[in-house]
Amino acid sequence: MKTVDKVEEMSKNLIHHIRNYIRIDSKDENALLNFFQPMTFLKKEVLIPQDSKCDSHFFVVKGCLRMYFIDEKGVEQTAQFAIENWWITDYYAFERQATTQFSIQALEKTDVLQINSKNQEKLLAKFPQLERYFRIIYQKAYAASQLKSKYMANFSREQFYRHFNSNFPEFTNRIPQHILASYLNMTPEYLSEIKKK
Repeated sequence: MKTVDKVEEMSKNLIHHIRNYIRIDSKDENALLNFFQPMTFLKKEVLIPQDSKCDSHFFVVKGCLRMYFIDEKGVEQTAQFAIENWWITDYYAFERQATTQFSIQALEKTDVLQINSKNQEKLLAKFPQLERYFRIIYQKAYAASQLKSKYMANFSREQFYRHFNSNFPEFTNRIPQHILASYLNMTPEYLSEIKKK
């Protein structure tokens, strides 16, 4: 696919996603998209490293990203995934223009539309209706975080895996087992035992 065609396709994905939540005029599309930068990351490439300033918000057009941190034992702990039509960033650090305690990494070759904090504020000032869109996105992200905390507290590890697998099979089919295990807070060996049952 030619670069121009690829960027156009990426832009259409974002516009379509926004239109799932709010109305935007066709005449505003190009002006809106000018605030975003299309980027492609290779498998295992790090978009934002831990302990760096978090100034990017990513909309996944194609591919899969994960956000993770390294615990006190030096073990990677996956906190979140993002596939097509999902947004991802360290929201705490992004809103405050602070240093992130997470890394964001591509698990596959991934196409994203990236917007930095300054451009996001300009975008919202020019298109105030997008405040509603981003509010819905943030609410969904927060709700997912709350539910994960609840499931980890109330479910056995096997129940948590089965629940995750039944609700998000697209993740369990695409994500390497050791990374999925880190998200589910279990060892890869234990996850393998559960899958065999």
